[in-house]
Amino acid sequence: MSRIAQPVFRLTENVELRPWRPDDAQTLVDAGLDPDIQQWSRPGRDVSPEDARAKIGRWGERWASEQAAIWAVARLGERPMGLIGWGDIDLKGGSAEILYWMLPTGRGGGVMAAAAVCLSRWAMDDLGLHRLRLTHSVANPASCRVATKAGFALEGTMRGALLHADGWHDEHLHARIRGDGWPGE
Repeated sequence: MSRIAQPVFRLTENVELRPWRPDDAQTLVDAGLDPDIQQWSRPGRDVSPEDARAKIGRWGERWASEQAAIWAVARLGERPMGLIGWGDIDLKGGSAEILYWMLPTGRGGGVMAAAAVCLSRWAMDDLGLHRLRLTHSVANPASCRVATKAGFALEGTMRGALLHADGWHDEHLHARIRGDGWPGE
């Protein structure tokens, strides 16, 4: 990863996955204010534009150190409407965990599932990863739909696995491994 520039992927004629830029900071500020994102993700509440730009800079550093790969989900020429990427990348061990969130303007159209498939193919084909995992609160059916549509098989439930604003949540564990079929094939 560190030897190449972070790629840009075209999902549809007008939606792409691209690296975050400093001028995307307001999207992170907005994400921190969205009640659904606050409930299910950790973008940070009360994020200032300066904090958001610093976070975007750290994502570039984490790409260079091969720890994470974070993309903006954006319509061409517009501000991002979501985030998707790989955290906890272990190139030697062949695994990573996908993370994502979407602002209301991008929800419900299947974009996140398509983005998850795109980045899963890249992680397996280009990075050579063997196992990709996805976790979400059992109380978050929208995330479960994304996982299922993207071909991540439900493996089980992890009890009391993640602290949310309203307390500890059980988490579904989904995964893909090399050789699993791709959605639509």
